[in-house]
Amino acid sequence: MMQGRQVQPAAAADVRRPARVPVPPPRPFLCTVGASVKETLFPDDPFRAVAREPAGGRRAMAVLRYLFPSLGWLPSYSFADLRSDVVSGLAVASLAVPQGVSYARLAGLDPVVGLYSSFVPALVYAALGSSRELAAGTPAVVALLFTSMMSAAVSPTLEPQLYGSLVFTATFFAGAFQAALGVLRLGFLVDFLSQAAIVGFMAGAATVVCMQQLKGFLGLPQFTRSTDLPAVMASVFSQTADWHWQPFLLGAGLFLLLQITKYIRKKRPKFFWISAGAPLVVVIFSTVLVYLINGEKHSIQTIGTVKKGINPPSVQRLILSSPHTWLAAKTGILTGIISLAEGSAAARSFAMAKNYHVDGNKEMIAFGAMNMVGSCTSCYVTAGTFARSVVNRDAGCRTAASNAVMAVVALITLLFLTPLFQHTPQVALSAIIAFAMLGIVNLRAVARLWRVDKVDFFVCLGTYLGVVFGSIAVGLLVGAGVLILRVLLSVARPRTTVLGRIPDSTVYRRMDQYTMAQRTPGVLVLRIDAPVYFANASYLRERITRWIDGEEDRIKAAGGEESLRCVVLDMGAVGCIDSSGTKMVEDLKNSLDKRGLQIALANPGSEIMRKLDISKVLQFIGDQWIFLTVAEACDYAHSNCKIQTELQSVASPDEMV
Repeated sequence: MMQGRQVQPAAAADVRRPARVPVPPPRPFLCTVGASVKETLFPDDPFRAVAREPAGGRRAMAVLRYLFPSLGWLPSYSFADLRSDVVSGLAVASLAVPQGVSYARLAGLDPVVGLYSSFVPALVYAALGSSRELAAGTPAVVALLFTSMMSAAVSPTLEPQLYGSLVFTATFFAGAFQAALGVLRLGFLVDFLSQAAIVGFMAGAATVVCMQQLKGFLGLPQFTRSTDLPAVMASVFSQTADWHWQPFLLGAGLFLLLQITKYIRKKRPKFFWISAGAPLVVVIFSTVLVYLINGEKHSIQTIGTVKKGINPPSVQRLILSSPHTWLAAKTGILTGIISLAEGSAAARSFAMAKNYHVDGNKEMIAFGAMNMVGSCTSCYVTAGTFARSVVNRDAGCRTAASNAVMAVVALITLLFLTPLFQHTPQVALSAIIAFAMLGIVNLRAVARLWRVDKVDFFVCLGTYLGVVFGSIAVGLLVGAGVLILRVLLSVARPRTTVLGRIPDSTVYRRMDQYTMAQRTPGVLVLRIDAPVYFANASYLRERITRWIDGEEDRIKAAGGEESLRCVVLDMGAVGCIDSSGTKMVEDLKNSLDKRGLQIALANPGSEIMRKLDISKVLQFIGDQWIFLTVAEACDYAHSNCKIQTELQSVASPDEMV
């Protein structure tokens, strides 16, 4: 008889063990929290320019330049810069004056308030703004928000004083909210309103605003205060007896003229000034025409008397303790968010095109200061608008001083030119508003959303339909709700994928994407593409178990393959883990032990290693099963699988052959 072969224990030592993944040294709790807060609130290191200056006067000047960006360009300001800024400021003013009057009417305010809002806020932004191209002004959507949210409680026609006070109060709240976001470095919260939601919201608001301009085009004496499309169309068709062809003909002609100038600008970008000055030309032409033909006798309604003079103080008109205060606060916060989204997006896009940096939080402080000061000087919510900023850029502005030039033109208009608006037809303002709103509808962006991400497209569509058939608030809630649900689903249901080795390399990639990727016999490699939190720990444990069951079923069906011995988790995309996540790893280890499977971790980050070590899960798994790369984990696991197979196939020492 011959004694059966015995596998020597030293055989396991023939497997080369890769370098051990180190556990990072412990860090004090306050240092960890401080680093997290700094990365969250100060990712751009905004005080770098101040810190590198020597202590004393130079550092004090650096602080002042940080607080007042205008001090950065004033010392080197040249005559060439002044000339460019004057030209661009005049170009923007030619658009700002008629738009200011038009949007004030849209907001249910006296037209002169629109001119006020182009004066004081523009001066504030010239001192505090960090964008060179951004032009201060009131977005049309903000004007619509005021009408839709506050006119239901206070009528702008029956109670104009109370309505105006509510608008100024809402403007104050908007400014305080914006400034608070900037000071607390919370600007990232605005990013939760995605580009898809903004595109849908702006398109919906533009549709509603254009429909509301039928009042001016048809010369209707009364109109609904609701903003939803069914109510607007019901108001239009219930007054068919009051339709007038004269204002419609004039408005259609003016609208066509504006469209022609826009077409010329697209074909000949150098003639941008034609489109920029077109609204002012429309106002002047229609005013002269209505005056000459005595338009009121032909059912063409005019603006009427517009007060002269600079902004009167409105501090005493702020309503901070009344039944309407909450309405003003809610309206202010909502308009503040919308104006921030548009202004910040415009500032970033222009800065990227010119290769310079704009501090989003400083812009918020500038917008907040504009609106808080504006609320005390008879202005309503202002921000940076795309239309004026594009004109400002095309006119060749060099600095934010172009806003000061626009403010001077607005001042001259307030002091001397307001009587000329007496005969301006309201349909001219309607044509200007409708023309501006059509420019807001970005069909190319909608088409891109459909091509790139269908979910984003339906977010855009839902927001649009919510605004058009519900209200501004409903549209925003729909868009924000779908986006929040999408974020929560991505956290609660993270993606896990099977990885395979690319032939003749040590690279592992997704097998559903790379068809040439090959499995490692006896090893299942899974990648987790998200942080492991309490919200997804249970799901991940169940999903990994289902992957294992599926792999074992595949091996049985294939036949002849090595049985599954090890599960490798690629942790490279796991940015962080909490206590529930570490407990999930521990439970998964226990579950795999009962099934005779080994678990291995590949490429865990420092935070993962630290928390696994503190929770004793690292010792439970075993240091030898923590690897730097997936390739090392698979090679080591496969080699151990072979040894285990040999051990199981060899007879025990007591067995004789």
